[in-house]
Amino acid sequence: MLAVEGGVPRCLDCVDLGHLVFLPRGDTALTRRAREESALSAVVVRFDRRRGRYERQGVLVEESGLARAEERCLADAEARRRRRVRDAGRRAAEDVRFAEAFAARIRQLFPGCPEDRARAIAAHASARGSGRVGRSAAGRALSEGAVVSAVVASVRHVDTPYDQLLMSGVPRHEARRRIAAGVEAVLREWRADGVRADPAAGREVDAGCRGDR
Repeated sequence: MLAVEGGVPRCLDCVDLGHLVFLPRGDTALTRRAREESALSAVVVRFDRRRGRYERQGVLVEESGLARAEERCLADAEARRRRRVRDAGRRAAEDVRFAEAFAARIRQLFPGCPEDRARAIAAHASARGSGRVGRSAAGRALSEGAVVSAVVASVRHVDTPYDQLLMSGVPRHEARRRIAAGVEAVLREWRADGVRADPAAGREVDAGCRGDR
């Protein structure tokens, strides 16, 4: 590990941090308490070249402070475990409600989209921690743009040879150009209200039940 001081990288001993111990990220309660119990602490980051940003790896804390933090965590471990279980249940219920609302919004914008397909798209797009469009601010607000983006992505991968084109070496932009008409055809069908007139019978029939589908 190196510390940057005045724009110059230096070893930890050089900046008086060599006596600290490294606590990896992952246990929020332990990290918070270790920093509370340490007179001196420092955040450890690593530059991710792929994402082009620094990402937190953990903290440096005093060994004695870490020991006291561990004792505090052990003392209320059961209470924190029960709280995590309750929080997990609450988040799961919230996720179910949000996925249902997302699916309903899909059906509102695309009445011809089959119910099970709308639910599948919603579940995929809104998965917690996925970073997909459903977890964005626009997605959480059920904006039309975010919902349409989720539907387009599903159609692209499920209803067109897009993935096969990518696997065969076709560049992404070219692959999208080739399947654009197919994607739009599915969207156009799903945007229909699902009902059409039957002149011969003088009644309306559900387009989703046509034998040619």
